Amino acid sequence: MNSINSHPLYRRHNIDSAMNSIWDFYKMKFIALFLISLGMSLVMQYASTFVDIKEMQTMTDPMAILEKLKDYIKPLIIISLLNLLFTTILQYYIIYNPIDGTNNFGVCLLKSLKHFIPYLIIMVILTFAGAVAIVLGFFALVVGAFFVMLYLMTIYLLILPILMIEDKSIGHTINRSFSLMHRNFWANLGWTAVFIIIILVVSLILSAIILIPFSGGFLKSIMNPGNLTDVADITTKPLYIILSALTGALTLPIMPIFACVLYFNGVAQEEEKQVISQPEPAETKLRVEDLYAKPYSDDHPDNPENKSKE
Repeated sequence: MNSINSHPLYRRHNIDSAMNSIWDFYKMKFIALFLISLGMSLVMQYASTFVDIKEMQTMTDPMAILEKLKDYIKPLIIISLLNLLFTTILQYYIIYNPIDGTNNFGVCLLKSLKHFIPYLIIMVILTFAGAVAIVLGFFALVVGAFFVMLYLMTIYLLILPILMIEDKSIGHTINRSFSLMHRNFWANLGWTAVFIIIILVVSLILSAIILIPFSGGFLKSIMNPGNLTDVADITTKPLYIILSALTGALTLPIMPIFACVLYFNGVAQEEEKQVISQPEPAETKLRVEDLYAKPYSDDHPDNPENKSKE
């Protein structure tokens, strides 16, 4: 397998080069990424239909709602596990397919499985730690909670590239993600905020487009907010599921690509600093006496003076 340095996203980035690199990579691998993401989106959309939001909207008793949520714990766990699994496979493909063409989707699927359990454990740890941090952030105003969520999102994006490329322990992966995050703190935080905003805007536009065939029922729901069941009806229709999967396949690869940019940028900066910090080899100065032959010792057999005496 070729060195990871040959990856097309591997370089030190600024915000402009990051945007351009992501777009160029997205175009270069569009067909493969779209087809993989489409299959994943269809599975996720279908799995989400097992959670009946429409039924919960008709409930008014809080205890009944809680009881119903208990019934949905298993489907929600399955959906979460599928989401993490698909993210793992897609991230592995984005990292290793460009540097070795033999890593097709099937190979990436099999090789990525060894990272799934460590990734799951790390996500459980980060979820509990993040929940505590967000609660504390709310005590420091809403801005504090938003800052914490943005910080945790950046850490989350770095987890899989570190886990797959450096292939170390769970503890190393967590420590390394925090180390890379803080190495270029404000730039990483700002880039993540920009890309989240871009994803949200694009997703909203695409969501509005796929609702056009259902505009009658959707607009009726907006004009009559009390009848929210119409919205739930729309989301369970096969046409909506297909259209939603198609639009989701367009945006799904963007964040894993951005995760690679964050990681490669941090590693490239580390290597650049190591090169700069290495001392230059001392120069060997030429001395005048080095231009002449060294004199023989008095007892040396080849000393010309000893030969002349003979």
